[in-house]
Amino acid sequence: MQPAYHLVFLTFLRNSLVRDMTFRANFVIETISSMSWTAMNLGFYLLIFHYTPQIGLDTGWGRWQFFIFLATTMFVNALVQTFFMPNCEEFSELIRTGNLDFALLKPIDTQFLISLHRVAWSSAANFIFAGGLLAYSLWKLQYTPGWADLLLYPFYILCGVAILYSLMIALSATSIWFGRNQTLYDFWFYITNFSRYPMEIYQGTIGTPLRWFFTFIIPILVVVNVPARLMAKPLQPGQWHLAVFALVATAGSLIVSRWVFVKALGSYRSASS
Repeated sequence: MQPAYHLVFLTFLRNSLVRDMTFRANFVIETISSMSWTAMNLGFYLLIFHYTPQIGLDTGWGRWQFFIFLATTMFVNALVQTFFMPNCEEFSELIRTGNLDFALLKPIDTQFLISLHRVAWSSAANFIFAGGLLAYSLWKLQYTPGWADLLLYPFYILCGVAILYSLMIALSATSIWFGRNQTLYDFWFYITNFSRYPMEIYQGTIGTPLRWFFTFIIPILVVVNVPARLMAKPLQPGQWHLAVFALVATAGSLIVSRWVFVKALGSYRSASS
């Protein structure tokens, strides 16, 4: 009999909250640290826009459009850091210590269990920061998104989260083949840096190939660019192909990451064997 996955997930949420509340001072410090890093990141871009009216030439990303982009980045990162990052970071330790054996014995999908068993509630505080920045930027921009944009915005944020999660879990799963692959896992941070900026800035001899590669091969650039465009400036008829491709990229990323994860588990040798 298959377990009720939503009930299992709710149990993960509750247990993680109880664990965090057991050490409340540490939880408060982690929350303040997380929000402080976000505030410093915002301060950096405020400094940049003190000297320039927009990012790049003729990109259409002025101060408030970019801050909507930044708020979208914060939403995506908050979800990834809250639900997936702590678990993927621990995957190599599960293999090294043999605790992956216990996960495999559970009557539940192993990828689901490994990906979601721990929730970092302190990272969720960035949702408040991102929501405030988004609302303030829209007010200053004097732009009201349509109902379709408001409905598609959270949907495409979830698509972006799915793409980042797929890359993260696939890289983590390679620990089974390579052992302690911290360097390869860190590669995830290097790649995702490309998603923090509008794709229009990638131009020229170097930028254009990078834009193509990180849009159609490793679809990092669609993670934030698509939902941010829905809120910052309406998509033109010729730009909806990017929104459609984001759906294909999401499905493809999840399928490939699942294949890598299952293939890696097939190579795993129990700590007791």
